[in-house]
Amino acid sequence: MGIFHRDGFALALVLFILLVIVGCDCDC
Repeated sequence: MGIFHRDGFALALVLFILLVIVGCDCDC
């Protein structure tokens, strides 16, 4: 459960970073 939660958090963090990068790229 702990490993799953950690992986889920890492995945959410990566998706958030990609969203920020794409959003900035589209905005700029």
